[in-house]
Amino acid sequence: MPPHGSSAAGVPGEGDGHGEAPPVRQALSDSVYESIKAMVMDHEIAPNARVGIDALSRTLKVSPTPVREALARLESDGLVVKRALSGYRATELLTPQGLAELFEMRLLLEPRAAALAAANATEEQLDGLERILEEMQVQPSPNGRYASYRDFAALDQRFHEAIGQAAHRPLLADAVERLHAHLHIFRLSNVVGAGGPTVAEHERIVRAVLRRNPERAAEAMTEHLTRSMRRQHEDRGDASATP
Repeated sequence: MPPHGSSAAGVPGEGDGHGEAPPVRQALSDSVYESIKAMVMDHEIAPNARVGIDALSRTLKVSPTPVREALARLESDGLVVKRALSGYRATELLTPQGLAELFEMRLLLEPRAAALAAANATEEQLDGLERILEEMQVQPSPNGRYASYRDFAALDQRFHEAIGQAAHRPLLADAVERLHAHLHIFRLSNVVGAGGPTVAEHERIVRAVLRRNPERAAEAMTEHLTRSMRRQHEDRGDASATP
């Protein structure tokens, strides 16, 4: 699934469409959201820097309204924060301790989700996991700016959230989604060349889920998260960190 708070809305439906954004307006809102998101991910808007609505409006040549809408979505993503009297600021990057705590939470939640997915996933959900994996296999590996790995990052997040949904434990799925782990990790470092290992690790998780093997699914997820954490520490030059 797409990053939390970033799914498209306003698709015309039955009735008078009351309360739904017109398609053109929604497209503009999505475009502005992605533009500002890229600025934050690429550190063009520096961590903890003030995010000015008027300045962004001038830069993007749009009115303040879609900028405000985009910043509200980015706040739900955990990429900006709104402070009283001072407006929006970009959030700080994860510290080594913050990164360790994020992976600690993921290691508590996601292996359990994978085990439950192996036991409870519907055939439709299994097909969905395979489709996400197939899409990831043809994506370029993270390399450089956010625009070059945006689709890979979105698919990575969709994969983990799909595992959470397939567990059929709504509170667990919600907890996985609300971590916004992938946005924060990719913002910290996109670990050039990590795409191949990530996809291979996802393949092992999917294989275990398809075989309805909860124990192996949990092990494969634990292995994936541990290796991902190690790649992050190595990319940061944190040789003292332990997975």
